[in-house]
Amino acid sequence: MRATVMYRAGDVRVENVPDATVVNPTDALVRITRACICGSDLWPYKELEPTDTGRRMGHEAIGVVEAVGADVRKVKKGDFVVMPFAYSDGTCAFCHEGLQTSCVHGGFFGIGGEAGGAQSEAVRVPLADGTLFVLPVREDDALTRSLLTLSDVMGTGHHAAVAAKVGRGKKVAVIGDGAVGLCGVIAAKRLGAEQIIILGRYPDRIALAKAFGATDVVSERGEEAIERVRQLTGGFGVHSVLECVGTHQAMHTAIGIARAGGAVGRVGVPHYEAMPASEPAFYRNITVSGGPAPVRAYIEELLPDVLEGSIEPGRVLDRTVGLDGVPDGYRAMNDREAIKVMIKLRA
Repeated sequence: MRATVMYRAGDVRVENVPDATVVNPTDALVRITRACICGSDLWPYKELEPTDTGRRMGHEAIGVVEAVGADVRKVKKGDFVVMPFAYSDGTCAFCHEGLQTSCVHGGFFGIGGEAGGAQSEAVRVPLADGTLFVLPVREDDALTRSLLTLSDVMGTGHHAAVAAKVGRGKKVAVIGDGAVGLCGVIAAKRLGAEQIIILGRYPDRIALAKAFGATDVVSERGEEAIERVRQLTGGFGVHSVLECVGTHQAMHTAIGIARAGGAVGRVGVPHYEAMPASEPAFYRNITVSGGPAPVRAYIEELLPDVLEGSIEPGRVLDRTVGLDGVPDGYRAMNDREAIKVMIKLRA
């Protein structure tokens, strides 16, 4: 089968690799119909050290179950499924608490571990009963783009909002105008935020953020951004900050714009060793929470809104490529020519 392999920073190839198969009795084999490139995939695209064997890429997908292991009970051949970016057994203490990304038997797709990458024709899904979510629609449903976002970005934006304690009537700021940040705007609006400030500077993304419910735009950075947000919020800052970038500056800004007693939900993979501005956060009683989103726990809550069309997170997928177009998809996202690239493998 064909799959995406990254060999070093900037070196992405689509190659023939051994076919994915059912290995363990709890596995499922999923034929991928749609996958996508994640903003987090751009970190290795910029930084990955050279490797002879390469790294299989991709962790977001929807597809059709082709085969299941002997112990799989909840998923069957022919099911149309969402594959969350982490696999989980659904039975451990953390899964029962809705924290599948900490499953004691789980792991992540596309980072060189037990599971392969989803930017491929097929993928072996470990712990299929706990991982896969069977969709109540057909494979060619018109909602495919939005359904695909439930594998990661919509659930991750929602997780940021939950961690930041977004609620009705609150003032919210979203740091980052990438796909996760834009889905964070959707989540904040859905949870009843009164004011939603998007911190970003790309016109196409800002336009989409406004369509999703952003009320204000801050294009400044650093101290100027902090001052501007405070001006927009009566000098106090916001109740909730969704930090969707992961850089030192983004977290410093998040602490700076949160009001006393506020909360920061961080879902950008942190690229810093120590959390910036921890002392101001302490003295202003700011809660900092978040991490890898347990998107499997959120699908059931978010799916009805997707099916009804009351939220349209699939709009963040603004470019479509076939598998051969994946290398250029990485380039386009890295060069900010695309917000998020969808990979279409079958009609």
